[in-house]
Amino acid sequence: MRRAAIVSFALAIIVLWGSLSAQSVDIPSPRWGISFGNSKTFTGLRFNYRDRGVEHIRGINATLWVPYDKENDDSVIDGISFGLIPGGGTLRGIQYGILGVAGIKDIRGLTWGGLGAGTGGSMIGVNWGGLGVGAGGNMIGINFGGLGVGAGGNIAGFNFGGLGIGAGGNLTGISVGGLGVGASKNAVGINIGGLGVGAGQDMIGLNIGGLGLGAGRRLSGINIGGIGVGAGERLGGLTIAGVGAGSPEIRGVVIAGVAAGGKLIKGIALAGAFTLIPDEGELRGLAVAPVNWVKGKQTGVSIGLVNYAWSLKGVQIGLVNIVRDNPSGRKVLPLININF
Repeated sequence: MRRAAIVSFALAIIVLWGSLSAQSVDIPSPRWGISFGNSKTFTGLRFNYRDRGVEHIRGINATLWVPYDKENDDSVIDGISFGLIPGGGTLRGIQYGILGVAGIKDIRGLTWGGLGAGTGGSMIGVNWGGLGVGAGGNMIGINFGGLGVGAGGNIAGFNFGGLGIGAGGNLTGISVGGLGVGASKNAVGINIGGLGVGAGQDMIGLNIGGLGLGAGRRLSGINIGGIGVGAGERLGGLTIAGVGAGSPEIRGVVIAGVAAGGKLIKGIALAGAFTLIPDEGELRGLAVAPVNWVKGKQTGVSIGLVNYAWSLKGVQIGLVNIVRDNPSGRKVLPLININF
């Protein structure tokens, strides 16, 4: 035990001396073997307190603390990096940080950060952060953040964030966020958010939001929102909303607990209270609700207690059926109204 303690103390002194002097003790060669201190280009087993001006390290790199700012931007670490907060310009291989992992440009491989892992560039591989995982560029692979996962660019692969997931670009793959999932551009794949899921442009695939779903342009696939589902341009596929679903254009099947509405509904709309088509809109297909209110053209079938249409090319079935442009004797009819 005493001998081991003496050896450990001696190694610590060597490492400290090498770090303070910005040089290193290398055995058997300055280029390969075992290095203690701030060797800048080395292959083998390397120990250092904090890197400064490193160029290229291959092998096992053990550094206690994060590298000095702006002095390691172009450094490349290939192999295994570990310490409290190991880092470098580009990290490739296996990165293990007791507190975290910091990559200035890119991180590639298997990355584990006790609190978090992040890079200013891209992160590719299997990435885990106790609190979060983040990249200024793209993030590709399997990404897990205890609180969240985020990237300034695209995120692709399997992504899990305890609270949420956010992409500044596109989000592709399987994404699960405890509270929410969002993409500035498109979200494609399986997107599940405890509260909500949103995309600035298109959302395509299986999309489930505990409260709601929303897309700035098109929302397509199987769309389920606890309260509401909406799209800025078009809603397509199978849509289920606890309260309401709406979009200027709805195609496919929409089921809403209270109301479904759009300028054009082409398909099947089932609502607990209302189906609503605004002025100069059109229903093409089937609408079933207590009140089907089409302030435009109906081409197809509506079934409800009250059915209203400005013009009809199809069938209304209900207690009161109203067609505004029918001849006077057929404007309001009980049970059924037909016009072809």
